[in-house]
Amino acid sequence: MSDEEIRTLAEAHEESALLRSRAVHADPDAPATAEQKPLPEALCARPTEEKSPAEWAYERLILYIQNFEEQLDKDEEIAMGMTDGGAGLLRIEGIGFFAPDIVSFYGRDMEGGRMQLVQHVTQLNVTLRALPKPKGEVEAQRIGFRLAKGLGRGETTGE
Repeated sequence: MSDEEIRTLAEAHEESALLRSRAVHADPDAPATAEQKPLPEALCARPTEEKSPAEWAYERLILYIQNFEEQLDKDEEIAMGMTDGGAGLLRIEGIGFFAPDIVSFYGRDMEGGRMQLVQHVTQLNVTLRALPKPKGEVEAQRIGFRLAKGLGRGETTGE
C-alpha cells in the first residue's frame, strides 16, 4: 500500500468519525443553531457508534434545548408542543433516556399539572415553544443549561 493510499484511508476513517450536520437560514444574521455550533467535548468523549439511538438523541436534544433557550427573553421559558395535538404543551423540567430506544420528557402542563412524555426514538418529533414564565416566578427556568452540565459526568449513560 502506498503512502497516498494510507493517507486516503486515514482521511476516510477520520471523515466517517466526524459528525455531519448543517443548517441554512434565509437571514444571514440569524443566531447560530445547534447544528452550526461545535459539539461540546463531553459529547465527543465516546464514539457515536457506542451510543444507543436513545442516548444519542437525548444528547442532541439537550443541545437544541440549550440553543433555543439562549434566544429567549428573560421572561420566557421553554415548552414542548405535543405532535398529536390533544395533549397540549409541556413546560420542560427534565429529559431522560432509557437505552436503547426510549426518550422521555418531564414537566408540567399549562395548569401546573405534572406531565411525562415517553417516546420511541423512531417516533421522535419535538416542537420547542417560547412561553411566558408562570406568574409569580421570579426568574424563568433554563433547563438546557442544567442538562448540558450533566453531559460530561456520565449522567447520560446511567453510569
